[in-house]
Amino acid sequence: MAEYGEWNRKGAVLSDVTAQKEYGVTRDLIMKGIQVGKLEYREGAVWGNPYIRVLRSQLELYIVEELGSEYLVSKKSQTELRTIRHNEPGSRPRDTR
Repeated sequence: MAEYGEWNRKGAVLSDVTAQKEYGVTRDLIMKGIQVGKLEYREGAVWGNPYIRVLRSQLELYIVEELGSEYLVSKKSQTELRTIRHNEPGSRPRDTR
């Protein structure tokens, strides 16, 4: 069960698409976790396109349970490295006009 206010905390909730990008999990794994009762979720829609929001803390615990802690650590480090490389000052292509 989510603790009070966790759904409103910044960065505590992510969509199924973001979870696929950040953790490399499939939508089927997320749906399995919801059906088993390990993941709480909320449904949403943007411009008529449905998506699922899940709690990051519960998703990480479920990933460790299903795929192992080594998998989670490697995916988190890859995601962190990707954001660092993206935010470096010299990483953006120069305007050569």
